[in-house]
Amino acid sequence: MVIPCPLTPQPLLSPDNGTHIRDSAWLHGALLAWCHAAAATVCWLTDPCGLFSRVILPISVEEYQVGQLYSVAEASKNETGGGEGVEVLKNEPYEKDGEKGQYTHKIYHLQSKVPSFVRMLAPASALNIHEKAWNAYPYCRTVITNEYMKDNFLIKIETWHKPDTGHLENVHGLDAETWKKVDVVYIDIADRSQVDSKDYKPEEDPCRYKSVKTGRGPLGPDWKKELPKKTDCPHMCAYKLVTVKFKWWGLQNKVESFIQKQEKRLFTNFHRQLFCWIDKWIDLNMEDIRRMEEDTRKELDEMRVKDPVKGMVALED
Repeated sequence: MVIPCPLTPQPLLSPDNGTHIRDSAWLHGALLAWCHAAAATVCWLTDPCGLFSRVILPISVEEYQVGQLYSVAEASKNETGGGEGVEVLKNEPYEKDGEKGQYTHKIYHLQSKVPSFVRMLAPASALNIHEKAWNAYPYCRTVITNEYMKDNFLIKIETWHKPDTGHLENVHGLDAETWKKVDVVYIDIADRSQVDSKDYKPEEDPCRYKSVKTGRGPLGPDWKKELPKKTDCPHMCAYKLVTVKFKWWGLQNKVESFIQKQEKRLFTNFHRQLFCWIDKWIDLNMEDIRRMEEDTRKELDEMRVKDPVKGMVALED
């Protein structure tokens, strides 16, 4: 049974077919919480819709827990202002069915974060999405929904963080047929050619950055190959599985083209920052992070009201 997307005019809908959009990067602000790559191998699954990625980092699993949370908080502030950005509703411990960790519920207000053709079709209320995350590190699960679209839209992101260099196959247990359909796209934050000129910042370039506190960096062109040989540098891999439920008929090619461009842009920009901010978070512990998150929640509430619109916006063709 096909459930038509409520954002799409009825003449564009097929009576017997629905289009599965493979990812939701056009809802770009929602992805801030799951961009986990200093260098990433992103694998697009065409059927069923979804994404698989292996993310290799010159960071330990323990360090990454702090670094990712710090960077999410900072990136959220960089994207918030003018009534848009991130709103934190809940951030609290949880324990359920033997799983224990931190639960968060956020709203992403995305008006300028989507392309113009989406804004023309979508009412303002539809450009807000809810993100609920259960962080039982080293396993994390995130569910993203939209109240206006209800059951027509869902993203589930499941991530395992492992102390290896990405050699594990099918860590999420996909069936063999689905695993065969993986198409690999390489994202490397040390590759300047993958950064849009509008996004480039010299201070956030891993090819130029040298960590004073850890001695890591700059990242050379072969840093991933050299990483396992360096006994003085830790490493890890984040294995991510993203499952998307989204039905849209009539705009498939345009939306999918934007999705792939924006996805790559998000992974690259966010994790260039994560690596280049390492001296800011490497000495923090989880107690520091929780205090910082509470301070950030209050700052975000003020920024949405007082600050101008800022951060990345959708790049149009």
